[in-house]
Amino acid sequence: MITGTGTDIGKTVLSAGLCGFLGYDYWKPLQTGVAGNLPNAAIGKAQHPLPDTDADVITRLAAVRSYPETWALTQPLSPHRAAELDGISIDPDRIDPPADDALIIEGAGGVLAPVTRQVLFADLFARWQIPVILAAGTGLGTISYSLTALESLRARGVPVHGVAFIGEDNPDNIATIGQIGRVRVLGRLPILPTLTRDSLQAAMAQGFDKGDFA
Repeated sequence: MITGTGTDIGKTVLSAGLCGFLGYDYWKPLQTGVAGNLPNAAIGKAQHPLPDTDADVITRLAAVRSYPETWALTQPLSPHRAAELDGISIDPDRIDPPADDALIIEGAGGVLAPVTRQVLFADLFARWQIPVILAAGTGLGTISYSLTALESLRARGVPVHGVAFIGEDNPDNIATIGQIGRVRVLGRLPILPTLTRDSLQAAMAQGFDKGDFA
């Protein structure tokens, strides 16, 4: 299960990297912004125009199976608000992971992003009891964001598998989060100047150890 310290931290690229690295399938239960997914459009748009859903990005970067979204919402907003604008009522009890033991699940937004006005993503994670990987940046502010996210997960009894960092190398920030957060540091994915399936998998092989995901 992949969640993040916030929006646009790089969860989808990390998810694609892990899917290709581990040979896992992919599922994003709630997709917002299908009328024009702005975060996706910013990734290599000039050379590689991207489709509108994160599942399409996974297909391009990892070529694995993607399960259909439970809800696909048009506006690039938090799911609770995107659903309201689409005239849709999200029922969290209908959001159940596929029966697949080799599956990467990607949440929308950050740990406490609202699914509805009563239920947050962290509440879903607590119900599912699937180990969570926190995607975190490496730059200024990441220590507070990451420790806050970890505390929010643990307060709900969510199992935390570790933290995967995205960005330029910052050894002290990374080590500090691992130490104070009492969490396993899984590795770091740099910002790639050219994002392709090959470049992503090369970066995953350099920055991560498959044994840490067993």
